[in-house]
Order: sequence, then structure tokens, then C-alpha cells
Amino acid sequence: MEGGGHPPASKTEFTECWRTTWKTPYIMRLALSAGIGGLLFGYDTGVISGALLYIREDFHEVDKKTWLQETIVSMAVAGAIIGAAIGGWMNDALGRKKSILAADFVFFIGAIVMAVAPAPWVIIIGRILVGLGVGMASMTSPLYISEASPARIRGALVSTNGFLITGGQFLSYLINLAFTKAPGTWRWMLGVAGVPALVQFVLMLSLPESPRWLYRENKADEARAILEKIYPAEEVEREMQALHESVQAEKAEEGAAGEGVLARLTGALNNPVVRRGLYAGITVQVAQQFVGINTVMYYSPTIVQFAGFASNQTALALSLITSGLNVVGTVISMCFIDRYGRRRLMIISMIGIITCLVVLSGVFFQAASHAPRISNLESTHFGGNSTCSAYVSAPNPGSWNCMTCLKAECGFCANKVNFAPGACLASNDEIRSSCRGEHRVWYTKGCPSKVGFFAVILLGLYIIVYAPGMGTVPWIVNSEIYPLKYRGTCGGIAAVANWSANLIVSETFLTLTHALGSAGTFLLFAGFSVIGLVAIYMLVPETKGMQFEEVEKLLQKGFRPKPFAPKSKEVGKNVELS
Repeated sequence: MEGGGHPPASKTEFTECWRTTWKTPYIMRLALSAGIGGLLFGYDTGVISGALLYIREDFHEVDKKTWLQETIVSMAVAGAIIGAAIGGWMNDALGRKKSILAADFVFFIGAIVMAVAPAPWVIIIGRILVGLGVGMASMTSPLYISEASPARIRGALVSTNGFLITGGQFLSYLINLAFTKAPGTWRWMLGVAGVPALVQFVLMLSLPESPRWLYRENKADEARAILEKIYPAEEVEREMQALHESVQAEKAEEGAAGEGVLARLTGALNNPVVRRGLYAGITVQVAQQFVGINTVMYYSPTIVQFAGFASNQTALALSLITSGLNVVGTVISMCFIDRYGRRRLMIISMIGIITCLVVLSGVFFQAASHAPRISNLESTHFGGNSTCSAYVSAPNPGSWNCMTCLKAECGFCANKVNFAPGACLASNDEIRSSCRGEHRVWYTKGCPSKVGFFAVILLGLYIIVYAPGMGTVPWIVNSEIYPLKYRGTCGGIAAVANWSANLIVSETFLTLTHALGSAGTFLLFAGFSVIGLVAIYMLVPETKGMQFEEVEKLLQKGFRPKPFAPKSKEVGKNVELS
């Protein structure tokens, strides 16, 4: 096998990672402590999906206004965009460690604000604060882990950040379920988020700065001391030499441009190596969001209700299953990321995502087409004043079904006989109680469906194909594809692109489902995913097993997929990795 520094094909990188960290537990301590930033990211993503169900019940204006629900969800994303931009500057100016500590502090304050919020606007302020913390942590944690990891196990260790993101999402659903019966439900769900932030703050106080950043800041002795804890003695000198060469080359490029934020940004964009890295880094980050993953994570219980499961507890329990599959998929990524490569996992992942979204769209279309009819007798059963006014005034009420009723912003009270015609009623607490008082199911988000459980299975399959590829790999690519001088700045730019795409998707999802229906919305995401697949194939090189300096050399030559690559041996060798 070529490249003798790589592990044999029969062994996964995860096995090598386990062996190395068993011998040097300090490496895993660094990775897990910094990776709690991923846990914050995941918990915040998942917890709002369940909390929103109960916020809607406590604040009627939230229940009635789709834009207010979207704002409560997406303001954390808006905060994260600012946090990622600030984080890029902080990483380069103050270091990775201080950036993580600042993220923890802001996140903790935001969690407390949400927990005591007396009104929706205060929840929104808290969401912005936790978003700032998440934005800083989202690009700092994988960067810190990457720079404190031996190259041969870097992918597996950075994957611990992705694993903790999905672990945080799974934990959030468990917490949501635990507090469904507690007084204050959503306040506990959102407030508990402050605990991991506090834990990470304490742990990071005892950990060192990134050795690469220290060397960049002319603190070579401190960098060496940390490398001696990470690498075997015989490898320390080689790593120090690689750092020296990389930093010297970067300083030679700096010239008289200065070190201001604008100068650094201009220098990055004028550098062809950095630009090519940004093409790849931004592509994978934007594609990660436009496959629709955070519609599933932010609105998972709501989507389950779209599929016909009306109970909050049932929706949360089924969402817990999809979140658990996300964890499983991330473990798969940790096992195979450095065996099969970043690029290959993303391409396979995107093909699976597109397939699931297309089939899921078909399932939701079938569910909407075969929704139970509206019975005039059933609709007047609860009294004339209880019937949906839009149904009463409709020119052709005989054509109405459950979906028509819900689009009119009324509620559907199911017949006691499964899938038989039901009642279309005005949507308020009193009528909802009357419906449930007769042991019927009350629907406001989705309709009873014979194929609803199939939709939940497809959501699970979607998560399984997403997590090992598009779930973790974009963050790994962005932690290793940029030159050291611009790593923080470029990581911030890519993270801002990720969060901006996230904001667009999360702020428009409920509006899209109202305008296009669930089927049309998921089909739209399938179309975006096709575009993302083409962009990844054309722009993203393979970086498996490469030193940072080797990645720079690859980008200097420029990347082309194998069918479009020049026929020279040297370029062909790089393309083989793709």
C-alpha cells in the first residue's frame, strides 16, 4: 500500500485513535473538554423543538403566529452568525482557549434569561445570547481539537465534536421528555442548557492553549511542552519543524499589509490557496444546511405531528428515536472517516439524503391526499358556534378534508372510528378540551394517516445517511483545509456561511410548509441537495491523512475531480484520493 504512514486498510482510524488515546489519555481529555462546545451546539438545536410545543401552550400569541415561532427558533441562529464572525477574530487574536471560555460565559447567561422569561420577547433575547455562544463554540471547538491532535487520528478526534453535537441533541430530547409533566416545562428544558456550559468553563481553565496558535505567537517553548504531552518523543522534533516551516512561510507572505481584521480578510481573499480552501469550506457548510437537517432538528416533534401524531409526548418520544439514530450515525463516521475519506463519505451521504427526501415528499403527499373527510354532522356535534367559520362559509364544504381544515387555521377533531370523517372546529382551548373530553384526538399540525409511521421511519433513515457524512465531515474539512495564518478567519467565514444558511432554512420552514405543504417543502430541499452534491463533487478535495502543510500544497496546485483533472502523474496522485 502507498503512503506507509497510514494504518492498514483492515483497521479503521477509530481503532488507531482508541490505541493512541489509551496510551496518551491527555489527548482524549483535550478533545472531550473542548468537544463540550459541540454538546452546547447540539443541546440548543434539539431542546427548542420540544420546548416550542409548550411555549405555544403558555403564550397564545406564539401559538397563533407562525412567524413568532420561527423567530424564537431562528434568533439563536442569528446570534450564532454574529458569534461565528466574532469567534473567527477572537481565535486569531486571543487564542482558541479564551474564545471557548467566552462562549461558555455568554451561553450560560442566555440559558438563565430564557429560563426566567416572562414574555416571548425575553425568550428571544435569551435565544440570541445562547446563539452568540453557540456560534463562537461551533467553529472554535473543532479547530482547537484539530490543532491539538496527531495528524493520523485527527479526523477521528474532531469527530468527537460531531459526536457530542448529536449527543447533545439526544440529551435535549431526554430532558424534554423528563420535564413534560413538571411545572414550568419549557423553562426547565431551556435553563438546564447552562449546566454543560458551566462544566466546560471549569474544565477549560486547566487546559492549555492550542500549540499551533502558541507557536504562531512566538511561544515556542510552551508549544513544545504541549506537543510533548501529545506526541511520542521521537515525533516532537518533526512536528516542531513542520510548525516552524509553516509559520515562517506565512510570515513571509504578510508583508506590510498589517494585522487588522480588514487587512487579514483582504489577504485571505487575495491568496489563491485560501480562496480554494474557502470554496470547499463554504460549499460543505452551506450544503449541510440546505439538505434541511435543522428543519428536522429544530422542528422534529412538529414534523412528527405533521405526519399524524397529535400528542406532544408521542411526538417527543418519536423524535427521541430519530435523535438517537443521529448519534449512531456519528459513531459510524468516527469509525470510518479516516479509512474511507471525507469526500467519499459526503458524496454517499448526499445521495442517500436526496433519496430519502424524495420518498418522504411522496409519503407526505399521499398522507395529504388521503386525509379524513370533514363530516357536517360531526362538525355541528359540538354546537353551531364551535364549527370552523371558514368551513361554514365555504362554497363547497363537501370537498373539505382534514388538511383543508388545518390550512384554514381550524382544528380537526378525529372521529372515534379510525380515519372516518371528523369535525372541523374553531381552534381554541375550550373546544380542544371538549374534543378531548369525548376521548377523541385533537389535530392542529397534521392529520390522521395510515402512512404516518412510514414518514417517521424515513426521517430515521434520513438521519442515518446524514450523520456519518454531511453531519460531521463539513466541520472536519473546515478544521484542516486552511493555512494556519488564516485558519481562524476562514473558519469564521465558513461558520457564518453555515449559520446564515441555517437562519434562512429555520426562519422559512413553517412558512414553506404552509405555502407548499410538507410534500412540496421536502421536495424543495431535495432539489437543493442535488445542487449541493454537484458542488461538493466539483470543489471539495480529499484531505484524509494529510498534514496541514500537505493540504496547502494540494490547494496550490488546484483541485479537479478525476474526470476533469490534468493527466500529469503528480496531480493524478492527488486525485486518486478523491
